[in-house]
Amino acid sequence: MRFLHGGFGPDAVSYEEAYAEQRRLHALRVADEIGDVCVLQEHLPVYTAGKRTKATAFPPDDVPVLTVDRGGEITWHGPGQLVGYPVVKLPVPLDSVGHVRRLEDALIGTCAEFGVECARLAGRSGVWVLGDRPPAPDVPPSAARAHGQHRKIAAIGVRIERCTSLHGFGLNCDPDLTAFDAIVPCGIEDAGVTSLTAELGRRVAPAEVAPVVERHLTRVFAADRR
Repeated sequence: MRFLHGGFGPDAVSYEEAYAEQRRLHALRVADEIGDVCVLQEHLPVYTAGKRTKATAFPPDDVPVLTVDRGGEITWHGPGQLVGYPVVKLPVPLDSVGHVRRLEDALIGTCAEFGVECARLAGRSGVWVLGDRPPAPDVPPSAARAHGQHRKIAAIGVRIERCTSLHGFGLNCDPDLTAFDAIVPCGIEDAGVTSLTAELGRRVAPAEVAPVVERHLTRVFAADRR
């Protein structure tokens, strides 16, 4: 797998620009003009809603939301979040769930290298830091860690088209987590969000995390090809 960097920090990329680049790479991969590739970057602040988003999950009416063609529900992208778009040709028969699990595996391994223990949560996609207290729906998503609740550190939403993947993941490295308080992140009302910075108590920038993610994505997709 080859890795491309779209832009970090002051060079963060708009969602629209990144999506256009995804589509360009996807067309090349479908035609076998390139091999598997993954674009890593930060986005300018944006809310995006997948095709399963419920009306109750949206932010107030004056907040713009982009409707996108991935799975999953509504989420936020912006500074401090490492976004990855693996454009990968998948074997037939297609196993879209297996593709999501590989992404989860890579992100769990990445967080472990930084000293944050993560896991899957039954019935919910993404990567989680598990809490020890029962859910409390009245707690804002950004406050889940302070209340000892389960909290998502990485969200995943994909689309498989012509046997080739689009979209991918957002790993919270050092974002302003209160951006998630305006929505119901991923449509989950009884859990919150967290970041590497919040869990570790030190700033962890996306550019620091990117090479570790690259190594773990290489691992999981290499194993898939065996």
